[in-house]
Amino acid sequence: MTDARAPSPAAKAHPIVGVIGGMGPDATVEFMQRVINATPARDDSDHIHLLVDNNPKVPSRIKALIEGDGENPGPTIAAMAQRLENAGARFLAMPCNTAHYYWDYAQEAVAIPVLNMIQLTLSAVHTAAPGARIGMLASPALRKIGLYERYADDVGLTLMYPQDEDALLEVIRAVKRGERRHAATLDGFNRAADDLDRQGADVLVLACTELSVIQSDLNTAVPVHDSLQILAEEVVRAVEG
Repeated sequence: MTDARAPSPAAKAHPIVGVIGGMGPDATVEFMQRVINATPARDDSDHIHLLVDNNPKVPSRIKALIEGDGENPGPTIAAMAQRLENAGARFLAMPCNTAHYYWDYAQEAVAIPVLNMIQLTLSAVHTAAPGARIGMLASPALRKIGLYERYADDVGLTLMYPQDEDALLEVIRAVKRGERRHAATLDGFNRAADDLDRQGADVLVLACTELSVIQSDLNTAVPVHDSLQILAEEVVRAVEG
Protein backbone atom coordinates (compact mmCIF):
# COMPACT_ATOMS: atom_id res chain seq x y z
CA MET A 1 0.00 0.00 0.00
CA THR A 2 1.30 3.47 -0.88
CA ASP A 3 1.90 5.82 2.04
CA ALA A 4 -0.37 8.82 1.39
CA ARG A 5 1.99 10.97 3.41
CA ALA A 6 4.97 10.33 1.16
CA PRO A 7 5.80 13.08 -1.37
CA SER A 8 5.28 12.37 -5.03
CA PRO A 9 8.50 11.13 -6.66
CA ALA A 10 7.91 13.78 -9.33
CA ALA A 11 7.94 16.59 -6.76
CA LYS A 12 10.94 18.92 -6.87
CA ALA A 13 13.29 18.71 -3.89
CA HIS A 14 13.23 22.38 -2.91
CA PRO A 15 14.74 23.89 0.21
CA ILE A 16 12.06 25.35 2.49
CA VAL A 17 11.93 29.16 2.58
CA GLY A 18 10.95 30.98 5.77
CA VAL A 19 9.17 34.33 5.54
CA ILE A 20 9.38 36.86 8.37
CA GLY A 21 6.06 38.53 7.57
CA GLY A 22 3.17 40.60 8.81
CA MET A 23 4.81 43.98 8.17
CA GLY A 24 2.20 44.50 6.87
CA PRO A 25 -0.07 41.50 6.27
CA ASP A 26 -1.17 42.65 2.79
CA ALA A 27 2.45 43.08 1.73
CA THR A 28 3.28 39.57 2.94
CA VAL A 29 0.43 38.06 0.93
CA GLU A 30 1.53 40.12 -2.08
CA PHE A 31 5.06 38.76 -1.65
CA MET A 32 3.79 35.18 -1.59
CA GLN A 33 1.82 35.81 -4.79
CA ARG A 34 4.90 37.31 -6.45
CA VAL A 35 6.92 34.19 -5.54
CA ILE A 36 4.19 31.99 -6.99
CA ASN A 37 4.04 34.07 -10.17
CA ALA A 38 7.83 33.99 -10.61
CA THR A 39 8.13 30.23 -10.11
CA PRO A 40 8.38 28.08 -13.26
CA ALA A 41 5.67 25.55 -12.41
CA ARG A 42 3.53 23.07 -14.29
CA ASP A 43 1.78 21.64 -11.25
CA ASP A 44 1.33 22.25 -7.51
CA SER A 45 4.40 20.20 -6.63
CA ASP A 46 6.62 22.49 -8.70
CA HIS A 47 5.98 25.44 -6.39
CA ILE A 48 8.17 26.56 -3.51
CA HIS A 49 7.52 25.45 0.05
CA LEU A 50 7.05 28.64 2.07
CA LEU A 51 6.81 28.74 5.85
CA VAL A 52 5.25 32.11 6.60
CA ASP A 53 5.07 33.79 10.00
CA ASN A 54 2.54 36.49 9.06
CA ASN A 55 2.82 38.28 12.39
CA PRO A 56 1.13 41.71 12.49
CA LYS A 57 2.04 41.98 16.19
CA VAL A 58 5.67 42.91 15.47
CA PRO A 59 6.17 46.23 17.31
CA SER A 60 5.69 49.26 15.06
CA ARG A 61 8.78 50.26 13.12
CA ILE A 62 7.32 53.77 12.71
CA LYS A 63 6.86 54.23 16.46
CA ALA A 64 10.36 52.97 17.14
CA LEU A 65 12.21 54.85 14.38
CA ILE A 66 10.19 58.01 13.66
CA GLU A 67 8.19 58.71 16.80
CA GLY A 68 10.94 57.40 19.07
CA ASP A 69 8.65 56.01 21.76
CA GLY A 70 7.96 52.50 20.50
CA GLU A 71 9.21 49.08 21.53
CA ASN A 72 12.28 47.74 19.76
CA PRO A 73 11.03 45.29 17.06
CA GLY A 74 14.41 43.56 16.85
CA PRO A 75 13.89 40.85 19.48
CA THR A 76 10.50 39.90 18.02
CA ILE A 77 12.01 39.65 14.53
CA ALA A 78 14.86 37.52 15.91
CA ALA A 79 12.41 35.17 17.63
CA MET A 80 10.44 34.79 14.39
CA ALA A 81 13.64 33.93 12.53
CA GLN A 82 14.51 31.28 15.10
CA ARG A 83 11.05 29.69 14.92
CA LEU A 84 11.24 29.47 11.15
CA GLU A 85 14.71 27.95 11.27
CA ASN A 86 13.57 25.42 13.88
CA ALA A 87 10.60 24.54 11.66
CA GLY A 88 12.92 23.58 8.80
CA ALA A 89 13.56 26.74 6.77
CA ARG A 90 16.87 26.72 4.91
CA PHE A 91 16.97 30.48 4.35
CA LEU A 92 14.79 33.46 5.26
CA ALA A 93 13.23 36.46 3.53
CA MET A 94 11.69 39.53 5.20
CA PRO A 95 9.34 41.48 2.88
CA CYS A 96 9.53 44.83 4.66
CA ASN A 97 12.08 47.51 3.87
CA THR A 98 12.01 49.42 7.16
CA ALA A 99 12.29 46.17 9.14
CA HIS A 100 15.71 45.69 7.53
CA TYR A 101 17.01 48.21 10.06
CA TYR A 102 16.73 45.14 12.33
CA TRP A 103 18.14 42.69 9.78
CA ASP A 104 21.16 42.02 12.00
CA TYR A 105 18.85 40.80 14.77
CA ALA A 106 17.45 38.15 12.44
CA GLN A 107 20.78 37.11 10.92
CA GLU A 108 22.56 36.86 14.26
CA ALA A 109 19.74 34.74 15.71
CA VAL A 110 20.03 31.94 13.13
CA ALA A 111 22.63 29.80 11.38
CA ILE A 112 20.92 30.09 7.97
CA PRO A 113 21.10 33.01 5.50
CA VAL A 114 18.67 35.91 5.76
CA LEU A 115 18.29 37.62 2.38
CA ASN A 116 18.90 41.37 2.50
CA MET A 117 16.28 43.10 0.37
CA ILE A 118 18.07 46.46 0.52
CA GLN A 119 21.31 45.14 -0.92
CA LEU A 120 19.45 43.08 -3.52
CA THR A 121 17.45 46.10 -4.68
CA LEU A 122 20.45 48.39 -5.03
CA SER A 123 22.39 45.67 -6.83
CA ALA A 124 19.53 45.26 -9.30
CA VAL A 125 19.37 49.00 -9.94
CA HIS A 126 23.14 49.23 -10.33
CA THR A 127 23.06 46.43 -12.90
CA ALA A 128 20.20 48.02 -14.86
CA ALA A 129 21.26 51.68 -14.55
CA PRO A 130 24.83 52.23 -13.28
CA GLY A 131 25.27 55.60 -11.58
CA ALA A 132 21.52 56.27 -11.52
CA ARG A 133 19.81 58.93 -9.46
CA ILE A 134 17.20 56.93 -7.55
CA GLY A 135 13.88 58.45 -6.58
CA MET A 136 12.89 56.74 -3.35
CA LEU A 137 9.21 55.99 -2.78
CA ALA A 138 9.52 55.00 0.84
CA SER A 139 8.58 55.62 4.44
CA PRO A 140 10.27 58.71 5.89
CA ALA A 141 11.86 56.33 8.38
CA LEU A 142 14.20 55.09 5.66
CA ARG A 143 15.74 58.53 5.10
CA LYS A 144 15.95 59.15 8.85
CA ILE A 145 17.89 55.96 9.51
CA GLY A 146 19.86 56.08 6.24
CA LEU A 147 19.01 52.47 5.48
CA TYR A 148 19.59 52.57 1.72
CA GLU A 149 22.43 55.06 2.12
CA ARG A 150 24.42 52.36 3.97
CA TYR A 151 24.89 50.55 0.66
CA ALA A 152 24.20 53.09 -2.10
CA ASP A 153 27.63 54.74 -2.04
CA ASP A 154 29.30 51.35 -2.49
CA VAL A 155 27.64 50.93 -5.88
CA GLY A 156 27.79 54.60 -6.97
CA LEU A 157 24.08 55.37 -6.72
CA THR A 158 22.54 58.66 -5.58
CA LEU A 159 19.29 58.79 -3.61
CA MET A 160 16.58 61.45 -3.54
CA TYR A 161 13.28 61.61 -1.70
CA PRO A 162 9.91 63.31 -2.22
CA GLN A 163 9.67 66.80 -0.79
CA ASP A 164 6.43 65.97 1.04
CA GLU A 165 7.38 62.76 2.83
CA ASP A 166 4.54 63.11 5.31
CA ALA A 167 2.04 62.87 2.45
CA LEU A 168 3.67 59.65 1.23
CA LEU A 169 3.61 58.27 4.78
CA GLU A 170 -0.14 58.89 4.80
CA VAL A 171 -0.40 56.87 1.57
CA ILE A 172 1.41 53.99 3.30
CA ARG A 173 -0.86 54.24 6.33
CA ALA A 174 -3.93 54.32 4.07
CA VAL A 175 -2.85 51.04 2.45
CA LYS A 176 -2.43 49.54 5.92
CA ARG A 177 -5.98 50.69 6.73
CA GLY A 178 -7.29 48.89 3.65
CA GLU A 179 -7.84 52.11 1.67
CA ARG A 180 -5.68 51.03 -1.24
CA ARG A 181 -8.16 52.03 -3.93
CA HIS A 182 -9.23 55.37 -2.45
CA ALA A 183 -8.69 58.32 -4.78
CA ALA A 184 -6.69 60.25 -2.16
CA THR A 185 -4.35 57.29 -1.65
CA LEU A 186 -3.58 56.88 -5.32
CA ASP A 187 -3.32 60.62 -5.91
CA GLY A 188 -0.76 60.96 -3.11
CA PHE A 189 1.21 58.04 -4.51
CA ASN A 190 1.38 59.50 -8.00
CA ARG A 191 2.14 63.04 -6.78
CA ALA A 192 5.20 61.69 -4.95
CA ALA A 193 6.38 59.96 -8.13
CA ASP A 194 5.81 63.12 -10.17
CA ASP A 195 7.84 65.11 -7.64
CA LEU A 196 10.78 62.72 -7.99
CA ASP A 197 10.50 62.87 -11.78
CA ARG A 198 10.74 66.68 -11.63
CA GLN A 199 13.77 66.40 -9.34
CA GLY A 200 15.53 64.43 -12.08
CA ALA A 201 15.28 60.84 -10.90
CA ASP A 202 16.55 58.35 -13.47
CA VAL A 203 14.68 55.47 -11.85
CA LEU A 204 12.15 55.05 -9.07
CA VAL A 205 12.44 52.43 -6.33
CA LEU A 206 9.41 51.19 -4.46
CA ALA A 207 11.13 50.89 -1.10
CA CYS A 208 8.03 50.23 0.97
CA THR A 209 6.14 47.00 0.47
CA GLU A 210 2.79 48.72 1.11
CA LEU A 211 3.51 50.73 -2.04
CA SER A 212 4.26 47.49 -3.87
CA VAL A 213 0.66 46.50 -3.14
CA ILE A 214 -0.59 49.45 -5.24
CA GLN A 215 2.17 49.42 -7.86
CA SER A 216 -0.31 48.81 -10.68
CA ASP A 217 -1.85 52.23 -9.96
CA LEU A 218 1.43 54.11 -10.40
CA ASN A 219 1.43 56.20 -13.58
CA THR A 220 4.94 57.30 -14.52
CA ALA A 221 7.29 57.21 -17.48
CA VAL A 222 10.29 56.75 -15.16
CA PRO A 223 11.54 53.13 -14.90
CA VAL A 224 10.38 51.50 -11.67
CA HIS A 225 12.24 48.91 -9.59
CA ASP A 226 10.09 47.22 -6.97
CA SER A 227 11.98 45.91 -3.93
CA LEU A 228 9.26 43.33 -3.24
CA GLN A 229 9.47 41.92 -6.76
CA ILE A 230 13.27 41.83 -6.58
CA LEU A 231 13.11 39.88 -3.32
CA ALA A 232 10.53 37.45 -4.72
CA GLU A 233 12.64 36.78 -7.81
CA GLU A 234 15.74 36.23 -5.66
CA VAL A 235 13.87 33.64 -3.58
CA VAL A 236 12.96 31.77 -6.77
CA ARG A 237 16.54 31.98 -8.05
CA ALA A 238 17.94 30.74 -4.74
CA VAL A 239 15.54 27.79 -4.65
CA GLU A 240 15.67 26.81 -8.31
CA GLY A 241 19.37 27.52 -8.65
